[in-house]
Amino acid sequence: MRTRPVGARLGRSLGTARHRNRLRGFRAPRVGVDEDAAMPLYAQHPVLRARQVAADLGMLAWTVLWVLVARVVHGAVLVLAAPGRAVEDLGASVAGNMNSAAEAAGDVPLVGDDLSAPFEALSEASGSVVGAGQAAQDAVVTLALVLALVLVVLPVGWLVLRWLPWRLSYAREAGAARRLLTGTPELEILAARAMATAPLPRLAALPAGTGAAWRGGDAAAMRALAGLELDRLGLRLPATGGPGSGATSS
Repeated sequence: MRTRPVGARLGRSLGTARHRNRLRGFRAPRVGVDEDAAMPLYAQHPVLRARQVAADLGMLAWTVLWVLVARVVHGAVLVLAAPGRAVEDLGASVAGNMNSAAEAAGDVPLVGDDLSAPFEALSEASGSVVGAGQAAQDAVVTLALVLALVLVVLPVGWLVLRWLPWRLSYAREAGAARRLLTGTPELEILAARAMATAPLPRLAALPAGTGAAWRGGDAAAMRALAGLELDRLGLRLPATGGPGSGATSS
């Protein structure tokens, strides 16, 4: 028996009445996205929406918690700057006293310059002590700031890297599904998606013969499979009858 080429078989399949009807009903992709088809942040089904709200509140609480912890640690580390502040105050006090002594010694006739020289040297040395105290305080302030930033960035960033992709992925998929439901719903695409990706237990829970009925273009089977995909995204299936049916009955 002679086998027909693949192109011939494809041409014959495209020439059937059912495929011709589908081709005649083909619409160009939607260029504009109306307000109803915008990317949704939350599902319509209450269970999934509650999980999303709980995850968002948990992310907010996690961030606030680590910000408070960072503030506490920042304040605790700043306490270590007290010795440096004391050294700075001591150096400033000694420098002031030495300057006063140098001025008093300078007023002594004849030997005033010789008497004031040691006091001026001590005053300059006290300036070095003041600089050391300021440097110690600056180091403590920098350490406190770095620790506070690390305590916020590391735990919050760790959770954001898990929370944000999940939320963005849902928003993209739910937005695409809502665009397919805008106008005349494209239930065939949603049904095909469900056939390809839905868990086997959920597919097995459908009525017997759903797959064969879907291949035959049965509207009820198409709605059942599309409902699986929409249920995964927490979206509602449009009502039947009118422009929302989105399927051709044979």
